[in-house]
Amino acid sequence: MTLPVFLSFIVDTLGLGSQYALLALGLVVVYGIMGLVNFAYGEYIMVGCYVLYLIGLYANLPWPAAFALAIIAAALLGLLTEMIAFRPLRGRSLDALLVTSFAISVILQNVFLIGISPRYKSIPYPAFFDRRIDIFGVVTSLRSYIFIAVTLLLLIALTLLMKKTVLGMAMRAASENFVTARLMGVPANLVISSAFLISGLLAGVVAIFWTAKEGMVGPTSGVAPLLIAFIAVVIGGMHSLPGAVLGGYVYAFLTNALGLWLPPGLSPFREAFMFVLVILFLLLRPEGLIRGNYTEERVG
Repeated sequence: MTLPVFLSFIVDTLGLGSQYALLALGLVVVYGIMGLVNFAYGEYIMVGCYVLYLIGLYANLPWPAAFALAIIAAALLGLLTEMIAFRPLRGRSLDALLVTSFAISVILQNVFLIGISPRYKSIPYPAFFDRRIDIFGVVTSLRSYIFIAVTLLLLIALTLLMKKTVLGMAMRAASENFVTARLMGVPANLVISSAFLISGLLAGVVAIFWTAKEGMVGPTSGVAPLLIAFIAVVIGGMHSLPGAVLGGYVYAFLTNALGLWLPPGLSPFREAFMFVLVILFLLLRPEGLIRGNYTEERVG
């Protein structure tokens, strides 16, 4: 592999990893506080994609406005699902919350299946996303640099929110020990609603990235990003926000590397290899690459 090809591989991997890092982060921000793997998270992304599709079909809005509306729609959906579906069941078992997240996922899929179409629809997106640029001999798509820059800005903003604001400190305290945080006066509804709102906002940004990558949306479009997010957080650590980000980049590197190194006959099955890796992580390092506040509980 020549140096320009290697550098192009690195840039493309960082671009893809930026998308996967936000995916994982949106899943972990809720899990860290509630201990809930929100299986409806993929549908937040799907809704953001459908908003872009509907705007392209019925409205002639500039791209910044369309992107903003997609992000707002996904963020509001995250907030509404918490208030309407999860909050009334918060005192029940975790199993009830998991089933609820599955139910929300299926309901949203069927809403768009019946309301729009079971077929996948093409989504228009800015042509500059496909532009390829040459920087010191490294030829890659402009969208990779956009993904990296947007993700860096979001990570900085989220870090400042968590470390410099009262809400962020309350969310961090709740992620460490939710019961103790509530006893100390941390408002549970505000913290949990904020976590779902942030999760939805990140899903809306990922929807824009996903649109540029896939170019279409369907009722099951949320399944693939949810699986990617789950694999990334298992690799990085489900109890750590930095671990989720690291897991996203590691996942992107591994999946791109497998695409290059696997024989052509095995390349279509690289996702199966990634699930084998997840099993190995669960067996050998269940806390992930970054431990966070992980505690292991054995049964038997």
